[in-house]
Amino acid sequence: MATENAAPIYMLNVLWFKPDGGKQTYRQYLQAVQPVVAKYGGKKLDSYVPDLEVIGTFDADFIFTVEWPNWETFQQFIHDDDFLAIRHLREEALDRSLLIRCRKVG
Repeated sequence: MATENAAPIYMLNVLWFKPDGGKQTYRQYLQAVQPVVAKYGGKKLDSYVPDLEVIGTFDADFIFTVEWPNWETFQQFIHDDDFLAIRHLREEALDRSLLIRCRKVG
């Protein structure tokens, strides 16, 4: 577990915005959370808007990945007082979300 905890992790964020302002509120959240993410060495990577379902059904509004130095650092981030003070913006913006911890293969 110690080796696993030292490896970078990638948090896949899949979001469904609330109608009537959810997207705009999420933009406010992203702007407010960026310094806190940076404080813990988090880096927002690519962002995507799904545009065509080729196989299966998927109706998310927005997808992006954040790289974190390791799992412990991510845990520190989500318990940070500055993050907790703005977390409500995320909750107010979203109907639904998925947050999936990933690791690189190979």
